[in-house]
Amino acid sequence: MTSFAPDSIVLNRKLPLWYQVSQSLRASILGRSPRDPLRLPTEEQLAEHYGVSVLTMRQALKELEDEGLISRHRRRGTFIEPDARRGTPVRLLGSVDTIVAQQSGMTAELLDHGTAPVTGDLTEYFPDLAEVATYHRLRSDEQTGEPTNHARNHVRPELAERIDPEDLARQPMTKVLRDVVGADISRITDTVEARLADPETARLLQVPLLSPILHYTGVTYDTAGRVLDLAVIHYRGDRFSFTVTLDAT
Repeated sequence: MTSFAPDSIVLNRKLPLWYQVSQSLRASILGRSPRDPLRLPTEEQLAEHYGVSVLTMRQALKELEDEGLISRHRRRGTFIEPDARRGTPVRLLGSVDTIVAQQSGMTAELLDHGTAPVTGDLTEYFPDLAEVATYHRLRSDEQTGEPTNHARNHVRPELAERIDPEDLARQPMTKVLRDVVGADISRITDTVEARLADPETARLLQVPLLSPILHYTGVTYDTAGRVLDLAVIHYRGDRFSFTVTLDAT
């Protein structure tokens, strides 16, 4: 039986290895094609793939098993749960793969894309540009078709020239920028706050007007400190929660 092939990852030694591996594998699982096999490689093969010990790999797999994304069977192996629920809480420790994992596992409809002038609040993020490329997507749960969030991305034009809109149907913008475009991502800052659904958000997410939503702002920087992408996402408040864990090491 052919095994599922996860993405690769460059490990950051400042964060727990098991955590980074679990989030990378989580993103691969949630972003997989329906045609991909459900069986995972062995613990030893996965450990070699990620460049970690078997003990570290075992801890990463336990995290995904506890979340319900995989199941482990003695002598049969480890399998992806095809009906595992998407949109579960994600612990944020600061890795790019966590952001990718957070955004993966949903189908996305590109509502519109084009350009927008850099005015108002955008000037804080793109002071050197006259306009940015814009993408507006509605994400839905793969299993139920229920809308879960809608996202607006503002991207530097030189990066947008290399983005195929079809890539955004299944892959998060962060993953497209990093793995497809080859953007030099240095860090991402996240801000999450509670808000009330405005008319557009209520219509898109199929929730009552003024119902609670989570308003997420993600700013992606390159190593020179320039903003590559400004993401503004509205999540259904009844479907998502965010937990932040600070690493004291």
